[in-house]
Amino acid sequence: MSNLFPRMLRAAKLEAALYEEVEADKSATGQALVVVALSAIAAAIGSISAVGTTGILIGSIVAVGSWFVWALLTYVIGTKILPSPQTQSDVGELLRTIGFSSAPGAIRVLGVIPGVQSIVFFVAGIWMLASMVIAVRQALDYTSTLRAVAVCAVGWVVQLVLLVAVSKLLS
Repeated sequence: MSNLFPRMLRAAKLEAALYEEVEADKSATGQALVVVALSAIAAAIGSISAVGTTGILIGSIVAVGSWFVWALLTYVIGTKILPSPQTQSDVGELLRTIGFSSAPGAIRVLGVIPGVQSIVFFVAGIWMLASMVIAVRQALDYTSTLRAVAVCAVGWVVQLVLLVAVSKLLS
């Protein structure tokens, strides 16, 4: 865990080499989980006025669940539906790279500053999306960033449909 924060910084800098590194490092799955949790906690703190203290726990649980679902969806879409000839990956590789793509979300803690929450969350969202595309491109061994964007877009739509369905079932 001693290299967690340097890795998070490299992930936030969008370093493709970092995503290759964590893709290959099976021991980094725990670190990826910590990154997802820290990003979720930062978001909850940044929006504490709206979510309250229970939002920290609920947000973290939802973030971890979404991380697993997103990695599984990305695996299926990227390796079965939109693979390139050199695509070789597994769910673990995607868990690690996608987990680290949450690193830019740590800035959402700045949402506690009055008047900047919307801007901070918007910037964090765009930054995390860019990080996600790089993570997916590296984990799926794509040479095309556009293919990684397509996988992320299809996965986003599928996850949105699943969230709406689960929401309707729970209400």
